[in-house]
Formats: sequence, C-alpha cells, structure tokens
Amino acid sequence: MVLAKSHRVYSIDLIGYGYSDKPNPRDFFDKPFYTFETWASQLNDFCKDVVKDQAFFICNSIGGLVGLQAAVMEPEICRGMILLNISLRMLHIKKQPWYGRPLIRSFQNLLRNTAAGKLFYKMVATSESVRNILCQCYNDTSQVTEELVEKILQPGLETGAADVFLEFICYSGGPLPEELLPQVKCPVLIAWGDKDPWEPIELGRAYGNFDSVEDFIVLPNVGHCPQVSLYLSLSSACLHTLSYLHTCRCYDQVAIFFPL
Repeated sequence: MVLAKSHRVYSIDLIGYGYSDKPNPRDFFDKPFYTFETWASQLNDFCKDVVKDQAFFICNSIGGLVGLQAAVMEPEICRGMILLNISLRMLHIKKQPWYGRPLIRSFQNLLRNTAAGKLFYKMVATSESVRNILCQCYNDTSQVTEELVEKILQPGLETGAADVFLEFICYSGGPLPEELLPQVKCPVLIAWGDKDPWEPIELGRAYGNFDSVEDFIVLPNVGHCPQVSLYLSLSSACLHTLSYLHTCRCYDQVAIFFPL
C-alpha cells in the first residue's frame, strides 16, 4: 500500500462488521448498540490503545459519520480527516415527511421482530445479490471480480451478521453529516466520485461550504468506493493531502478504515 511506505496505517473492522465480533443487539434490550457513538468510541479507543497517538482518519460512506462522530467526541485524537463519498443518510427520520414516519417505524419493526427480516437477509446474502449491488456502486464493473464478491459476502455469512444488518438498516436516527461538520475542530477534505448512484454529488457539494472543510474534490467517472476504483492514485492523493492538512509536525500515524 502506497500510504504504508511512509506512514503507519491501520484498517479496522467496526464492531458488527467484517470479521469483528457481532454482539446480538437484543442483548442490550431497549438501548441501541450499533450506533455511530459506539463505533466512534471504538475508533478512539483503538487510537489510544493501539496507535497510542493522534491520527488522521480516512473514511468512506457510513464510515465518514463514524470519523466525524469520533472527532467530535474526542477532538484531541483526530489531526485531520479525509471523507470519501460520505453517506448523506437520505433515509434518516428527519429527512422523511411527517406522514411517512409511522410507516417507516412499522416497516422497521417488521424487519426486526418477525421472520420477514431474516428472509430478506437470506435473499440479500448471496453471491448474485452482492455482485449486483457492487455493480451499482462501482462505475467500472470490471472491478467487480469473484474474489471481491466473496470477500464481501463471507463475513456476512457469519453467526450474528443478519441481526447486525437488520439492526443497522433500521437505524434511522443518530447524527447527520451536516450536524457534525460544524462541530469538528480538525481540518477536513472531502472527495466525491461523480458517478455515485447512492450519494448524489449534487447534494454532497453543500458539505464543502462548512468552515471545517478545506476543499471539496470531484473524482471523475468514479462511483461510491473511490478507495477501490482509484487505489493507487487515491493513495498518492492522500499523501499529498496529509501534507496539506499539516496540523501537526509528525507524519507517521494514520488510522484508515474503509467500511462500505
């Protein structure tokens, strides 16, 4: 990896995802466990316990909310942040019309508390479904290889993965990017693939107007996952950006995570 040649680089699985532990959300009773606060605490604890220093965060999609929340909760840890196609959270309850909110809650209860949720997950957790989803978010579908499909699918077949998935897709509360960005003290750079079908760049451009955002960079002909589509060129760009965001004088720490 290009960044690893001159930096310490870590890629972590957020709890519940990848090959991390997957606690059953029902074990926490009425208190939500899979939230941005939980993952932000995990990231900050990782920096304190493993990195043992401040770090830069490089985050994609939902991971961008995690990075922002972590920087808000413990601002002394994050030196700077790069957000790649951060999730707009268009399904957030605040972004739904008032008359649709009861229907959303009913549908969420259906998924969480009936066999319909597990049946839905069983339909999604297949090679064919994963391939179709990846072909949507990758502008260049030639990058959707069988190896990639299996790497994403296999963790989703682990015990507990279905419960985590259903819990998170029913998580329509929590913070929005536009609520967190004004609270962030570190410099932020946003990069956005202009062919992202899920997070339209036309809506994302507004985030470039926040005082904490140093620059908003358009990535031509790139979909939702720039870290895969532009692996080498993006790594080089990150190196340049880390130098640009020189809020510190030491550049040997970078915390990096790329959840889809």
